[in-house]
Amino acid sequence: MPSAVTAPTFPSDRELVLNRLLEAPREKLFRCWTEPKLITQWFTPPPFQTISAELDVRAGGSSVITMRGPDGAEYPNRGVFLEVVPDERLVFTDAYHRAWEPSEKPFMTVVLTFEDAGNGRTNYTARVRHWTVADCQTHEKMGFHQGWGIATSQLEAVAQKI
Repeated sequence: MPSAVTAPTFPSDRELVLNRLLEAPREKLFRCWTEPKLITQWFTPPPFQTISAELDVRAGGSSVITMRGPDGAEYPNRGVFLEVVPDERLVFTDAYHRAWEPSEKPFMTVVLTFEDAGNGRTNYTARVRHWTVADCQTHEKMGFHQGWGIATSQLEAVAQKI
């Protein structure tokens, strides 16, 4: 009798997870992640701003989301989509910039899931997987939970308005 194959688990010391029940349908939340005019409205917690977004939302498509800090410095976040399942799942990484061109220093891969929770609500999970334990610890010290939590509340608010 063949043994059951189980999916491998990711080491918890390299993964940060944010899970929230959001009062918005998953279709709208997905749109907020995949439409440039929407992502610029919620992506960055104040006092930072998201000033532009270029998104080619398909497996292998690139993205550049540029943030501006309170001092005026700009921070382009480049990446490539690895998996796109409309209204259900987005996977992207900064390991590549475009056309499978490796980045100088890969930091993370993000796995977003949008699960219908009924009554127009969504179980939203952001799994951020890091290349090293040190990278994960750095991201946590940068304020991952607070920053991604604020951005998620902003995501929810924008999704409720569209």
